[in-house]
Amino acid sequence: MGDPHPTAPSPAPPPTAPTLRAQALTRSFGRGAKALIALGPVDLTIAPGEFTCLVGPSGCGKSTLLRITAGLLRPSAGQLSLHAASPRPAAMIFQDYGIYDWKTVLANVRFGLDIQRVPRREADARARDWLARMGLSEFAGAYPATLSGGMRQRVAIARALTVEPEILLMDEPFAALDAQLRTILQDELLDLTQTTRTTTLFVTHSLEEAIVLGDRVLVMSARPGRIIAERRPPFTRPRTGDVRSAPEFTALKSELWELLRGEVRREAVPA
Repeated sequence: MGDPHPTAPSPAPPPTAPTLRAQALTRSFGRGAKALIALGPVDLTIAPGEFTCLVGPSGCGKSTLLRITAGLLRPSAGQLSLHAASPRPAAMIFQDYGIYDWKTVLANVRFGLDIQRVPRREADARARDWLARMGLSEFAGAYPATLSGGMRQRVAIARALTVEPEILLMDEPFAALDAQLRTILQDELLDLTQTTRTTTLFVTHSLEEAIVLGDRVLVMSARPGRIIAERRPPFTRPRTGDVRSAPEFTALKSELWELLRGEVRREAVPA
């Protein structure tokens, strides 16, 4: 005999709001007939914890999109919204490190917390924790000029993550490094972001980098940059850099290059 008072099914949990949503986003530089349309229109949604990579020809607006997301540029049209509890939801890492030569490693990593007026004792503790995670504890009192390029980029990553951003923005952070060090830092970032589940938007010219790191790879057109394709690397998480040797890796790299080839050629031909 059935239960005379059946339990009603539990309601489905509410959908999680995306960390980032861009709608018809465009950016132009200059005015009137001489205005240069650099980006858009772009529509983009990034879910919490997702690692999204942007690839595209030089000058297609990838970095412009990152700077709009970081609040460093305003869009010319369209909307971009960040679903965030923090008043400073985004942290950005640049190719040229963006750290201060006149500050020690500890002071560089603590800098965002100082801006937020976090008490010094707490700020030092959080900064030292991230230095330890990045293998830099013994260099806390050193200055950037004494560090290698890879170590300086680790400082930049630690500084960005110390403030616990809602979204991490990375603009070709490993482009200036040699191939071996670049591979090492890719693997370190892969492990780090899989542990923290930090939502990340990552700009790169390297298809290999995008496939190793990304949950999604978005392909942008030549200027004005639009998103023309999306691919999801067929590798489960947690993953390691070993995926580089998988046949699926090579196949996806070839597919992405075919998508990009025409856009790269179009960008190379003067208007």
